[in-house]
Amino acid sequence: MESAVFIFTAGSSLGVFLFRGQTKYYFSLFLHILLIVTATSWAFRALSAGGLMQFNLLERAGFVLPVNIDSLSAFFLGVISLTLLTGVLYANGYLKLYRQTQSNRQLSFHHLALLWLHLSMILVCTLRGGTAFLVSWELMALAAFGLVIFECERKDILKTGYAYLLQIQMGFVLLLLAFLIAGSQGHSFGFDSLGAYFTTHKPLPVFLLLFIGFGSYAGFVPLHSWLPQTQLTAPSHVSAIMSGVLIQMGLYGILRVLTYTHTDLAPIASLILFFSLLSGLVGARNAFRQHDGKKFLAYSSIANTGIIGIGIGLGLLGLAFNIPALAVLGFTGGILHIANHALSKSLLFFSIGSIYRATHTRNIDQLGGLIRTMPKTSFLFLLGALALCGLPPFNGFVSEFLIYRGLIGSLILQTGMLNLAIWVVFVGLILISGFTVAGFKKVFETAFLKTPHSESAAHAREVTDDLLVPQLLAGLSILTIGIWPTFF
Repeated sequence: MESAVFIFTAGSSLGVFLFRGQTKYYFSLFLHILLIVTATSWAFRALSAGGLMQFNLLERAGFVLPVNIDSLSAFFLGVISLTLLTGVLYANGYLKLYRQTQSNRQLSFHHLALLWLHLSMILVCTLRGGTAFLVSWELMALAAFGLVIFECERKDILKTGYAYLLQIQMGFVLLLLAFLIAGSQGHSFGFDSLGAYFTTHKPLPVFLLLFIGFGSYAGFVPLHSWLPQTQLTAPSHVSAIMSGVLIQMGLYGILRVLTYTHTDLAPIASLILFFSLLSGLVGARNAFRQHDGKKFLAYSSIANTGIIGIGIGLGLLGLAFNIPALAVLGFTGGILHIANHALSKSLLFFSIGSIYRATHTRNIDQLGGLIRTMPKTSFLFLLGALALCGLPPFNGFVSEFLIYRGLIGSLILQTGMLNLAIWVVFVGLILISGFTVAGFKKVFETAFLKTPHSESAAHAREVTDDLLVPQLLAGLSILTIGIWPTFF
């Protein structure tokens, strides 16, 4: 039944061209809800079946499209569903102005791209065959490109879109090369071929290709150059979805490859930890220096990719050196932080979008006094900021506490070079956290607490409910994970 709904949704997506105005949005929302219901149903069924479910999504004329859903896939399907739900709901209010300035055709392409982005991310998380996975990956990249160039009449936005596409395509070539190398040994073309290849060859060289390919999507430094500018130019609901869940697809790819990797764990862990620390420090430091709200959040996303990567790297290090506590706490903290970042960063991009709607500026230095003129948006922004700063009782505290707990426990148990490496990671994580807290403190003080620095800020008014309700849903999710983390 779910397969039929999924295929129906994919085929019906072109129907957005048949409608105009608000009807177009409601038709698109209906299809998104069908995808959300289907994805969450798959996730719950897989978890109920012990963490594994397999079926064929399509069987026609000898063509079979097998779907494999395990606990990792189910987790990401949940994150995708929740992030897309709030993002699509926020789009209703945010696109009102665009309905007056953009053509019906542009709006149709925008809704189509958002639907196919949603659909392709679900496929990426559930397909293991090489051809099907790579086609879905490419579809995801092209759909995101279509969303970035929404205002395609502007040359600067087109330039940003093509720069994004070029860098992502370079990563795609490396992914294709890695799958071809693994499949050249006579194995099937796909993730299973990677697993077979890794049992007979040193995984590190091919893993490096995969890490660069997936890492370019996740925003690891120095593969991050496309991320800040695309977040700046895309509509706020698109920025929220891209930062909240799209870049996490790169992390999904890395985690999926690691499930097939059983040797060379120490050098692979070192590789992940090095680039994660670099990304966390560069992202957090550059975020602190920004004056544009969306660019600040974009660099913050790079920093959080680093934090997630640190958790994954520590988990792998725990497996390599037989430290069960470090393995469990590292992987659990890193994976949980994926959900925490998705919800918190979505909320923050929604808040910045609402501020832009009310003041027509994202320049933090031109704002001020918003806690009095936009109290609801101010409170919700503060909620997201506190969560990303890792403070209790918010969701970010839970995931970062797990990572810190694993580090501290390992410092007590280990000696020699491993102890030194863990110390370096520990100090680096403290610096990332410090820059993050300092950055959000500066933004909140300047934009919300200080005297207004422009007429638009002084005369700002709270946004309407169609922009507030999605923020509230994200905020409630943040509190739910913070207070009841076992629920997720």
